[in-house]
Amino acid sequence: MEIILKQDVKNLGYKDDVVNVRPGYGRNFLIPQGLAITADEKGKKILAENIKQRAHKEAKVQSQAEATAVKLKEVLVHVPAKVGEAGKIFGSVTSVQLSDALKKLGYEVDRRNITMAEEAIKTVGTYTAEVRLHKHVTAQVSFEVVAG
Repeated sequence: MEIILKQDVKNLGYKDDVVNVRPGYGRNFLIPQGLAITADEKGKKILAENIKQRAHKEAKVQSQAEATAVKLKEVLVHVPAKVGEAGKIFGSVTSVQLSDALKKLGYEVDRRNITMAEEAIKTVGTYTAEVRLHKHVTAQVSFEVVAG
């Protein structure tokens, strides 16, 4: 039985994939649970239209992410931290502080999309981090840890 997945299904496929399954699995589980629809002519036309519309929206979002990446490469972000003697930081600087500093500059970046170049930043200085803005777009961000 050929079906179109409406959601990601573990060990079967991803959303909008056309897959072959046993008839009982499709009729008794996937379709009643709302995870799939039958891959008849009507369903395939709807799938093609959805993919076309999503591709247009995706291209627009990706171009915006690329523009933001260019801007982020030019910016030096200052991350304030409590500093003790000899430039040592109380604790460490994490992606949360970098995300907050970027937010103050007007860039909305989720902390989970930030990858620090070093494990633990415990001294004052200049560092880099990788920010994932889109599935296919990443930017290197320079940031400076300052006493604050």
